Amino acid sequence: MSQLACPFVKQALAAVTPKALPIRPNNFPLPLPPTPSHPRPMDQPDQLRELFRMQKSLNERIGVHTDAMTEEQKTEWVLNYSRAMSQEIAELTDSVPWKWWAKYQKLDEQNARVEVVDLFHFLISLAQVLGMSADDVFEAYMKKNEVNFQRQDSGYTEKDENDSKHI
Repeated sequence: MSQLACPFVKQALAAVTPKALPIRPNNFPLPLPPTPSHPRPMDQPDQLRELFRMQKSLNERIGVHTDAMTEEQKTEWVLNYSRAMSQEIAELTDSVPWKWWAKYQKLDEQNARVEVVDLFHFLISLAQVLGMSADDVFEAYMKKNEVNFQRQDSGYTEKDENDSKHI
């Protein structure tokens, strides 16, 4: 079955990858240029870095200073943020009609979007506790994404504990 999954994934990815985008040597499509509805002026800050800046400001406002944490505090806040994200996932789940026996339910897309944003707040905070900047997260994501593609290309028939050690 895993051999069937690889061509299926490639086919699915090909179906959603815009044909006009050039492909980088590492198979990552280049970002789409700004559209008229979402222009990105040159004076606009990098969006991921701006989210990290805003979250640091919010955390400091409520008394959480991730830059100066002891190992004990880091452990406490990794657990705090992990629990908070678990709660947000539960709230996101409640936005989806998961009760297959109930006919009255509908997707609450507006609330689901709010819960996704809440998850970003806690996920960015968690990254900051672990000493990760927006650039660190981007770099780690790119590396892990490449690993995930390699796993799909190989059929991911066995677990390799070392394939993510470089991230």
